[in-house]
Amino acid sequence: MSSDDPDAAELRSRVAALMGQAKQDLAQLVSFKSVADSRLFPPEECEKTAQWMADAFAAVGLTDVGLHETSDGSKAVVARRSAPPGAPTVLLYCHYDVQPPLDDAAWRTPVWQLTEKDGRWYGRGSADCKGNIVMHLTALRALRQIGGEDFPVGITLVAEGSEEQGTGGLEAFVPEHVELLRADTLLICDSGNFAAGVPTFTETLRGNVNVVVSVETLAGPVHSGMFGGPAPDALAALIHLLATLRDEYGNTTVAGLTNDQTWGGVRYPDEQFRIDAGVLGGVDLTGDGTVADMLWARPALTILGIDAPKVVGSSAAIQPSARARLNLRIPPCTDPDQALKALTAHLEANTPWHAKLSVETESIGSPFRSGTGGPARTAMAAALAASYGRATTTQGQGGSIPLCNVFADTYPDAEIMLLGVEEPKCLIHAPNESVDPSEIEHIALAEALFLTRYAR
Repeated sequence: MSSDDPDAAELRSRVAALMGQAKQDLAQLVSFKSVADSRLFPPEECEKTAQWMADAFAAVGLTDVGLHETSDGSKAVVARRSAPPGAPTVLLYCHYDVQPPLDDAAWRTPVWQLTEKDGRWYGRGSADCKGNIVMHLTALRALRQIGGEDFPVGITLVAEGSEEQGTGGLEAFVPEHVELLRADTLLICDSGNFAAGVPTFTETLRGNVNVVVSVETLAGPVHSGMFGGPAPDALAALIHLLATLRDEYGNTTVAGLTNDQTWGGVRYPDEQFRIDAGVLGGVDLTGDGTVADMLWARPALTILGIDAPKVVGSSAAIQPSARARLNLRIPPCTDPDQALKALTAHLEANTPWHAKLSVETESIGSPFRSGTGGPARTAMAAALAASYGRATTTQGQGGSIPLCNVFADTYPDAEIMLLGVEEPKCLIHAPNESVDPSEIEHIALAEALFLTRYAR
């Protein structure tokens, strides 16, 4: 800890003392079933979450607090406090909506009840992204306990209500409310460290292209005994088509997309990745690059779902149609519109037997690369190092946050940094999501130290 920061030891003590309240807050947040899909959960759950957040950040000292409806019907929570004369303003981002449970039976703890087990806190949203909400609250509480009514910098908190749905509510809201959200530095807290205890800046995000592919071959299902052989099987055609999207090593092979890029930053050891991803013993990793190359520098095609008859209840019939939902992740410097064109052209060129093909675009998002220098980055690197007791490192992230590009376009002079509590063992989006409470504590301390040091 630097000797020129007399409040650092006090901040560390304050943050540690606030962890009990942080756990209570997270328990309340996890109890809200804030899935932003009204087909799955009532919208009142998201509304209750947004109001809880507005009240919590008002109580911590932010004064200009409101719930703003966005173009997709979700509510953005915005809370602000003006900067002292001459001080910069920092925007703190998070989102309060969560992924659905997916498979309740696969959870080892109650989905909507924060449960401590083996030193971690389990529950849907405990890390992504309600753990980051609690982290912001803890940092601001610690600062206010030391500094009184004022904060050392201006603060703008914005919490999105539909990030997991990808419907773009806040992406449309930002350019329509430029002055409301204007800041010198933006902390996008929907990411995390390379591993628990390893302070990490996420410098790149992959973009994405989502499509639904439909294949049709027959007017209706026909008996496999009477017609099997010459009758074109739509499901077989779809399987053949999907198989062309990867080679024998597992590399994504979409014609027109480069797939030999390399990652120049931190290495991701194979064995650590196998543990983090839960790869079964004896099963190979895919691709001929390093784990970091495959995750952060190259395109990756994933088959998200297939519409086909279930094994139980299926009949001896040739399928007339089949569908698949595809997700193509693209690295920085790849244009998503060009990637969509390349994927569509590849699918059209590789559909067998002149089967009828349609490709429906669901969504596209641009990749992102943050800056690597500037006064805010310098201050945050020092704050993270002080909090964790070790130097920071950098990583990419395979996920996509299209909002980052909106922020970069809207505020081209602002520094943007990605960090948070979501390290690999959190299993975000999967059953048994959890957060390491020490990550909440360390990132909260780092944020409090940053806000103090950046003000200078």
